[in-house]
Amino acid sequence: MAVLGLAWKSLVNRRATAALTLFSIALSVTLLVGVERLRHEARTSFANTISGTDLIVGARSGGVQLLLYSVFRIGNPTNNISWASYRELANHPRVAWTVPISLGDSHRGYRVMGTTAAYFEHYRYARDRALAFATGGVFDDLYDAVLGAQVARKLGYALGDELVVAHGAADVAFTRHEDRPFRVAGILKATGTPVDHTVHVSLRAIEAIHVGWQSGTPMPGFQVPAERLRTMDLTPDEITAVLVGLTSRMAAFQVQRFVNDYPDEPLTAILPGVALSELWNLMAVAENALLVVAAFVVVVGLAGMLTALLASLNERRREMAILRSVGARPIHVFTLIMGEAGVLTGGGIALGLGLLYGLLLAARTVMEDRLGIHIAVAAPAGNELILLGAVAVAGFSVGAIPAYRAYRLSLADGLSIRV
Repeated sequence: MAVLGLAWKSLVNRRATAALTLFSIALSVTLLVGVERLRHEARTSFANTISGTDLIVGARSGGVQLLLYSVFRIGNPTNNISWASYRELANHPRVAWTVPISLGDSHRGYRVMGTTAAYFEHYRYARDRALAFATGGVFDDLYDAVLGAQVARKLGYALGDELVVAHGAADVAFTRHEDRPFRVAGILKATGTPVDHTVHVSLRAIEAIHVGWQSGTPMPGFQVPAERLRTMDLTPDEITAVLVGLTSRMAAFQVQRFVNDYPDEPLTAILPGVALSELWNLMAVAENALLVVAAFVVVVGLAGMLTALLASLNERRREMAILRSVGARPIHVFTLIMGEAGVLTGGGIALGLGLLYGLLLAARTVMEDRLGIHIAVAAPAGNELILLGAVAVAGFSVGAIPAYRAYRLSLADGLSIRV
C-alpha cells in the first residue's frame, strides 16, 4: 500500500501530464461503452418496431422485402392482394383480427398509408405499447388524416390544417390529388418507429382520391365532385398487405401454411420476429465495424498512456536511483510504475463512465424525441462489464512495459551523470 501511495503522489507531482493521459483514457472508455450501449438499445428499438402482430401477409415475395414495405415503408410491393382473398383470410377461424393496409401515395416525402380504425386499436410496438394520440383522434370523415409525430413536427401541421396527397412516392405537381384535400384529424404521440413518419388515411379515402384516375394520371373529362364520392361504394379491389393477429400463437404455422398454399393467388405470410432477425443480420457488418472503431480508439488512448510513462522514465532515472539507494528493491520500482498505470487506467474507466452517464442524462430526451431511441441510464450490463474488464487488463498490460524497463534500471546507471 505504501508503494501505491507513492505512485499516487508521483502522479500528483506530474499532474498536468497525468490529467491529460487520464482524460484520453476516459474519452476512449466513454466512446467504447457508449457505442456498445447505443448498439444494444438500437437493436432493441429495432426489434420493438412491431409487437403483438402474429403474421404479416402480402403478395408472394421475400420475407424481408414484405417486412420493409409493410412495416418500415421502404421500397414497393411486387403485387397487391385482392379484397376477396383478404376477406377469406379475415374469416379464417384462427384469425382474431386483421388490419389491411394500402400504400402507394405520399405527401411531401412521407408515405401515405390507407388503413382502418382497427390499426390504431391493434398495432403494438415496444413490447405491447399501443398507439396514443397527442391531440385529436381517429379519422371520422372520409377526408380525415392522422399524422405521425415526425410528420406533424417537421411540416408544422396542427389539427384542422389541410394537406394534399400526391400520387406515387414522388411528390410532383401534376400527380397531386389537389381537388380532394385532407384535413388533419389527429396527431399521434412519438413512438420511435416508422409510424412517426407516416400519414394515415382511411382505405375508403385511398379509393376516393383515385376515382377518375387511370395508370397514375387523371382521365381527361372525368370529373367527380369530392362530395359525391361520399355516397359511392368505396370498397377497395386490392390492398398492399395485412397485419394479422391470431386467436393463439400456436396457430401461427397453421395459418401461415394456409396463406402460403392459398390456391387463388400467390401470397406470403411471414412471422415478424423472424423477418426482423433476418433484416438485423444484414446490418451486422456495420454494427461490428462501429464497435471495432471504438476499440481502436481505446488502443490509441492506452498508447498515449504508454508514451507518457515511457517518456517520464528518462526524467525519473535519478528518482529511481534514490529509491534504490534508500532500500527499494527492483520489484518495488516495478510495482510503483504498475501502480501508476493502475491509477490511470482505473481512474480513466471511472471518469469515462461518469462522462457517459452525464451525456446520457443530457441527451436522453433529445434522442427519444428526434431518433426514437430510448437509452437506459442503468448500471453497466454484462457485455459492457466485459469491455471494461478488457480495458483494465489492457491498461495493466501496457503499464508492464515501462514498469519492466524501470525494473532493469541499475543504481549505478541512475547515479552516474550522462553527458
